Amino acid sequence: MTNIIIAGDSTAANKFNLARPETGWGEKLTGFLPSTYKVINFAKNGASTKSFIAEGLLDKAIATIDKGDYFLIQFGHNDQKVHDVRGTSLKDYQENLARYCQAAQEKGARPILLTSITRLYYKGNRLDPKAVGDYPTAMQAFAQQSDILCLDIFTATQTHFNKLSETEAQSHFLHLPAGIHPNYPKGINDNTHLNDHGATVIAQIIADALKQADLDIFE
Repeated sequence: MTNIIIAGDSTAANKFNLARPETGWGEKLTGFLPSTYKVINFAKNGASTKSFIAEGLLDKAIATIDKGDYFLIQFGHNDQKVHDVRGTSLKDYQENLARYCQAAQEKGARPILLTSITRLYYKGNRLDPKAVGDYPTAMQAFAQQSDILCLDIFTATQTHFNKLSETEAQSHFLHLPAGIHPNYPKGINDNTHLNDHGATVIAQIIADALKQADLDIFE
């Protein structure tokens, strides 16, 4: 059994029942992988590259890694919040990514960077290409400089949602009118977090990207 370990934020994280129908793509990834792979999801709501390290989650994730495993790393939504204690500058973000990748490589695992999924922020009738600031671009630049595989999930999700109407795109996110769900009695319009359907779609996009990267996962 080969492990696929996830380090990331709320878009990937496992959810408690009180948050449902919010769902992380990491909860759905197993369904798109061969049965010889096990997903271990350390992603956490609100995490940035900095807070994930500070809370000891990187150490916990690395402790589970065996030689030959894959370490998926996806942050940006909370690093982007530079006025929050969790926020990071682009330089610090790249330095933190280097720490994640080096730690995985020292254990004999392969780090794979994933740019953030897009937020559902529109400029006119198209998604804002800066919906997660410059963090997707910074991750790609670091990956190129460091010869680390980077899957551009930000662009893939922007492309996917730009093919849909805004209403159709919202059906993937945590959008609920008042009185529909007991966890959100007043309703919610959340353009960052996924629902069950959205998490499934994103997991498939990520699995497809892994397959296109010609990794031995799908051999």
